[in-house]
Amino acid sequence: MIDSNSVNDLVGADVYGSDDAKIGTVGQVYVDNDSQDPTWVTIRTGLFGTSETFAPLHDATFDGGVVRVAHDKAFVKDAPRIDDDGALHADDERALYSYYSDGTVDSATTETTHHEQDADRLGSTAGTEGHDTSGPTTDDAMTRSEERLHVGTEQVETGRARLRKHVVTEHVDQTVPVSHDEVTLEREPITDANASDALAGPDLSEEEHEVVLTEERVVTAKETVPVERVRLGTETVTEQQQVSEDVSHEEIELDDASRTRTTDGTVADRDARS
Repeated sequence: MIDSNSVNDLVGADVYGSDDAKIGTVGQVYVDNDSQDPTWVTIRTGLFGTSETFAPLHDATFDGGVVRVAHDKAFVKDAPRIDDDGALHADDERALYSYYSDGTVDSATTETTHHEQDADRLGSTAGTEGHDTSGPTTDDAMTRSEERLHVGTEQVETGRARLRKHVVTEHVDQTVPVSHDEVTLEREPITDANASDALAGPDLSEEEHEVVLTEERVVTAKETVPVERVRLGTETVTEQQQVSEDVSHEEIELDDASRTRTTDGTVADRDARS
């Protein structure tokens, strides 16, 4: 069951039959005078929706912006043609109930709400519905535009870099081991092994014996050797940058009297009944 809260959402919704074939789109919604629950809809069919046929909402469902009625497409399209002039007269309603074999709703208690995007039919011109109040009538639709933000990048010069070589002198401390000779005095007793050497000279004499002493001295030398090569290069680094900008768009609002007409031709304010 589709309740009164869905009336405004029904207008313009796609309508599918029990065979899952699309029939058309909702043009007008007829509601019960007392409960305000929708009971009938007109379905715009044909090329550009130029033809409308009635279908009952009893046992119909409305989910995801789609209306599904309890009859197949061919059956709905063959329903009696009724003028959708905002007033569903008793004879017309009886003919529809007879066709659909659904007499569960009192035929004298329905009213209609007009498609909220329809223009005032009193001002319609050939080939269009409604008329433009801001200038010459063009067609039956209004174009809504909006700004789209396009973000790109460009390369700009941010600076330059160059290589420059200069001499830096630094002090180096290094410990180097060096050696030298020192004189030592060794005494050994006369033994059979060395007696011949000890008695080879005169018994008493004056002699001198000389030993050359040496030492190591530190010598330094410097040489220039290549150690590395340095060159300039570039690499691309990508980072995320937040862009903040204002964009404008147009919005289209409906400005009407928010009124509905009953089957007896009277006009009622929808807000007063809510």
